[in-house]
Amino acid sequence: MQQCVTLMVFVIVSLQHSQRTVPTVPVLWATQAQQRWASSLPMNTVVLFVPQQESWVVERMGRFHRILEPGLNILIPILDKIRYVQSLKEIVIDVPEQSAVSLDNVTLQIDGVLYLRILDPFKASYGVEDPEYAVTQLAQTTMRSELGKLTLDKVFRERETLNTNIVHSINQASDDWGIRCLRYEIKDIHVPPRVKESMQMQVEAERKKRATVLESEGHKEAAINVAEGRKQAQILASEGQKAEQINNAAGRLIHIQCIQKNGNAAASLSVAEQYVSAFSKLAKESNTILLPSNSGDISGMAMAIYGSLAKQSSKNIECVTPVTPEWAMEKSEDPAPPAQ
Repeated sequence: MQQCVTLMVFVIVSLQHSQRTVPTVPVLWATQAQQRWASSLPMNTVVLFVPQQESWVVERMGRFHRILEPGLNILIPILDKIRYVQSLKEIVIDVPEQSAVSLDNVTLQIDGVLYLRILDPFKASYGVEDPEYAVTQLAQTTMRSELGKLTLDKVFRERETLNTNIVHSINQASDDWGIRCLRYEIKDIHVPPRVKESMQMQVEAERKKRATVLESEGHKEAAINVAEGRKQAQILASEGQKAEQINNAAGRLIHIQCIQKNGNAAASLSVAEQYVSAFSKLAKESNTILLPSNSGDISGMAMAIYGSLAKQSSKNIECVTPVTPEWAMEKSEDPAPPAQ
């Protein structure tokens, strides 16, 4: 029983001593803006509950002892003190507006937003005095350095590349502080009024140039279409003339063949008429006449002579092979196979 009373008195004295010494403990963050990094320092109540996404740095007799993880933790009164409280959440910092000079000597006013997170609470507590101020100054100097490598036109076109380069440069320097820069975003880029007017004139000139090029391309396409139409019209007209000439030549050939056939028939008829006429004259002038077997049928004799001459003329026409012109040979798509 006496031991329990002694233990309770010891705990009460320890709590009173802790309450008296808490105000004398140095606080990591002094300004109101820096309170985002860590909550107020808790007292050592022996039994402690650390919130999620926080790390408490504990010192024992003035030296670093350990880091309390989220959940239940027990400390020794008087000997152990909570010196720093670090937040492991993603932190957003506004980078103030600053002036920078581009590669083509144009003065710009640029501000941005920085996103970072504490990865090592020990380095963040003992590696730098004021992490927020250090990272902000590093972001400003890095941004000025990266802007000096680009011209004004590239600054507007390659903002994503510029942000990536700034993040890479910040991470190279902040590794010793236990801080990782996740991303950096440029919010606004302000240029001098004269430069802004010249940029506006350049944009208008570029638009006029594109309009002129598009108009010339339209005229070019129209001229090409007109030329193609004329070409197709001439080709179709020449094909029509070719077909007309072929048809006319074929008609003339048929006409000549018909004239030749009818001429032979007319010649045969004329010979038959002359035969009948000569036979009648011979009967009037001569006393001795050689008569054929059918001398009584004069019309039959004439028709026999006409038929014989007509048959002979038709044989002559069949023996003559018509010559096909070259243009008619070109017209045919499937020529007949040669005779075996």
